[in-house]
Amino acid sequence: MKDTLKGLSNLCFILGFASIIASIGAWWFTQGEGKPEELAHSERFGIFVGLWAPTFFIISNRLKSYAAELDS
Repeated sequence: MKDTLKGLSNLCFILGFASIIASIGAWWFTQGEGKPEELAHSERFGIFVGLWAPTFFIISNRLKSYAAELDS
């Protein structure tokens, strides 16, 4: 159980950084032809994807804490 929690914690940590990269990619690739509406959409979509990162980092931290509690 402890190893599973540590593995999930590591996975969530990696997913946190991946979501930061995905946020930049979503912003960059959804800009379209540069119309104001498309630029606004790309910014909002990039921010939406970027909000996943803190969630993954928090889940990673909690899983790591639960694994540490099993050690003691």
